[in-house]
Amino acid sequence: MIRILLVLIVLILSFISVFVGVKDISIWNIGQLDSDELLVIFVSRIPRMIAVLIAGVGMSISGLIVQQISLNKFVSPTTMGTLDACKMGILFSILLFPSGGIIYKMIFSFTIALLASVVFLKIASKIKMRNIIFVPLVGIVFGNILSAISTFFAFKYNLVQNMEGWLIGDFSAILKGNYEILYLGVPIVLLSYLYANKFTIIGLGEDAASSLGLDYKKITYLGLFFVAITSTVVVLTAGVIPFLGLIIPNIVSLMFGDNLKKTISYTALIGAIFLLICDIISRLVIAPYEIPIGLTVSIIGGIIFLVLIFKKTRNV
Repeated sequence: MIRILLVLIVLILSFISVFVGVKDISIWNIGQLDSDELLVIFVSRIPRMIAVLIAGVGMSISGLIVQQISLNKFVSPTTMGTLDACKMGILFSILLFPSGGIIYKMIFSFTIALLASVVFLKIASKIKMRNIIFVPLVGIVFGNILSAISTFFAFKYNLVQNMEGWLIGDFSAILKGNYEILYLGVPIVLLSYLYANKFTIIGLGEDAASSLGLDYKKITYLGLFFVAITSTVVVLTAGVIPFLGLIIPNIVSLMFGDNLKKTISYTALIGAIFLLICDIISRLVIAPYEIPIGLTVSIIGGIIFLVLIFKKTRNV
């Protein structure tokens, strides 16, 4: 029943998002749209809505996976350096292959994101102080180091303006023909669902997983592979969207528990709803202008993150 309700909310918000934007298109005139309005809807609004849905679902599930792998509820692509590594990969692809296309950017971004995720887990495994807050703080420091390296090379080769475009998530430039790489995130979502039970077992720890006959390292690296692919296609398409993979899995965990087979669908739906709401707010709050969705998500997500921290620390 709850899933059906969430699906209905996603459908309603998706429909509303198609009619929100700089060009005023009324829902009530849906049967009398002219050619210009239809062009805006099919070239801009629908591709943007699809991109928001895929990004919301993909980044939320990515956060759920890395939290299971790291055994920490405050680890996510935002707090383990994965998104910063994606930016570094894009920068290096531009430096090394200036005339290269999206494929070069994707290869570099994915490779560095995967390596950074593995390095973070190695660092986290060496930390003796397994405080729930301390581990993600280490990840934030690690991400800042990657970001500082990227900024250094961006200044050196006069690419700072390019980097600024990747720092803040923004769906305003999404048009038909320049967002389709996001569809690579769809099979990753399906595979994540198929491996949900194994990721749940991974969350019990290496000893417990091994005793149940699971190849702990194989499933861990597979999970990081999923996260790196999803993070790469989202950053390449819309830039960095913070907090999404952090707060949504925590909210779902508080409501429905930690069995991924059960909660992964809730995570996907609530992630899509949250990002759709943020996207609609971004387009309405100072209409007819638009706030980058990264700012909206940062404000709302940051507040939720603080609430979660205080709640967790009181329970520790």
